Amino acid sequence: MKLKIVISRIIPYLLLILFTLPIIIGYVWILISTFSTRTYGLLPVDKDGKFGGFTLSNWSFLFEPEIWIVTFNTLILALGLTIGVVIVSMMAGYALSRIKFPGRKAFLSLTLILHAFPTVTLLIAIYFVLRWIALIPVLGRNIPIIGGFGYNTLGGVILVSIAIQLPLGIWLMKGFFDEVSWDMERAALIDGCSRFRTWWDVMLPQIKPGIAALSIFSFIQGWGSFIIPYTYMVNASRATVATYLNNLLSETAPTNYSMLASVGLFQLLPVLIFYIFTQKYLLSIFAGGVKGAA
Repeated sequence: MKLKIVISRIIPYLLLILFTLPIIIGYVWILISTFSTRTYGLLPVDKDGKFGGFTLSNWSFLFEPEIWIVTFNTLILALGLTIGVVIVSMMAGYALSRIKFPGRKAFLSLTLILHAFPTVTLLIAIYFVLRWIALIPVLGRNIPIIGGFGYNTLGGVILVSIAIQLPLGIWLMKGFFDEVSWDMERAALIDGCSRFRTWWDVMLPQIKPGIAALSIFSFIQGWGSFIIPYTYMVNASRATVATYLNNLLSETAPTNYSMLASVGLFQLLPVLIFYIFTQKYLLSIFAGGVKGAA
C-alpha cells in the first residue's frame, strides 16, 4: 500500500520533469552560449573545437547606446500597456458585472469574438487607422517620449496593444467582480455612496489580487511584444528589444548566435525575475477570472 502511494506521488513529478526537460535544456543552452565563442550542443568549444572558448565579448552590446534606447522604449511600451489595460478593464469589468443595461450580453459576446481573432488578421486594417490618426494635429505626432498615437510612433503601438489586450482584460476583471458579494455593494449604495465611490472605495480593494495579476500579465505581454512594434514602427530609434533582437538575424552576413543568445537572455532576465516574485498573482487569474458568469 505504501509503495503504491509513493509511486502515485512520484509519477506526477516524473511527468513534469519529462515535459519541461526540453525547455530547461533550451535555457541551459542560452546560458552557456552567452559566455562561449561557440557551442557544440551544450558543450562550449573554442575555434579548434576543443572544450573552452569562454568569453565576455558576447555582452559587448551593453556598452552600445542603442540597446539602452530600445530597452527604454520597451519599458514605456510595457508600462503604457499595463496602465491602459488595467484602468479600462477595471471600469468596463465593473459595469458589465454589476450594471444591467441594453446590449450587455451582446457586448460581452463581441469582446470574446474579438479576442478570438489572431492579431495578424487585423494588421492591415490597423495600419490604415494609424495612418489616419497620424494626420491629426498634435495627437498624431510630436508628443514627447511616445511620439504620438499615429503610425511609426511608440504611442500608436501602445494604443494598438491596449486594444488587442482589452477583451481578455475586461473578461478577467468581470470574473473577479462577479465573485464580490452583492451585500457589500448594496450597503455602500444604501449609505449614500455614488457608483464611482462604491467602485473605488468598496469594490476595487476586494479584487486587488486580480488587479495585480492583470497588471503583471499585461507588463509581461508588453515587454515581450514583437509583431505589433515590428509592423508599426519602422524607425530604428523607436525599436524595442524584441525587434532589436530580430535585426541581429541577417540574411546576408553570418549570424553571431552567441551574441543573439546574450541579447535574448538580456530580454528574458527581467521577465524571469519578475515572474519568480509574482507567479502567485498570475495564478489568481485562473482562480478568479474564470468563475464569473454573464
